Amino acid sequence: MQRIRLRYTKRGRLRFTSHRDFQRAFERALRRAEVPMAYSAGFTPHPKVSYANAAPTGTGSEAEYLEIQLAERRDPATLRELLNESLPAGLDITDAVEARTSGLADRLQASVWELRLDGVEPAEAARAAEMFLAAEEVQVERRTKNGMRTFDARGAVTRLEAVAPEGDRPDGKACAILRLVVRHLTPAVRPDDVLSGLRATADLAPPVPAAVTRLAQGLLDEETGAVTDPLAPDRDAAEAGTTTAAG
Repeated sequence: MQRIRLRYTKRGRLRFTSHRDFQRAFERALRRAEVPMAYSAGFTPHPKVSYANAAPTGTGSEAEYLEIQLAERRDPATLRELLNESLPAGLDITDAVEARTSGLADRLQASVWELRLDGVEPAEAARAAEMFLAAEEVQVERRTKNGMRTFDARGAVTRLEAVAPEGDRPDGKACAILRLVVRHLTPAVRPDDVLSGLRATADLAPPVPAAVTRLAQGLLDEETGAVTDPLAPDRDAAEAGTTTAAG
């Protein structure tokens, strides 16, 4: 048995696919690429795929993760190429490593999100971010399957800042970009919760829905506030094994 961990994206129109839609597309890609999957036991065997902390429907992502278990060994780089040939454009495998450590899900402690706010001046977004961070707590409401729930959106946010947009917009319209780091807590605080908090604390209300993209997720460095690559421990273990074998 071999376990492979994959990093994949949700880009463009594919951001509107649900997690279930992605599961179906990915399992079709596994069959097309003739990946020798390991299967569960029982009356309805299914391929052993573990999905970790999927992004909400409607948000883009550059950093989604999953793990597959194979019945035969394969080269991770070759497997990545085969899967990309079988997946629709926008669902792209950007990294593949052999799992040599445990606890991938435990290493997904925080996410880096980017919020693109069309129609909002950058200075207005920066002011709103400062007001949000200055608050001790920011109570927001979200509808769940059990009804409306109120919780603090401020406590999960470790960083929130306005960043300069890349280049000038050809139409000359305002566009602010906020970047935030959010801890993965229970209940989970999502980017739309932070937007609700910005509306409550600073009356920030973009004229059009924000374009939300997850840029990274992984271990949170408490000293620097950076979110580190969750696949790095597997690469380090592989390199250490190669060095030991060579020695």
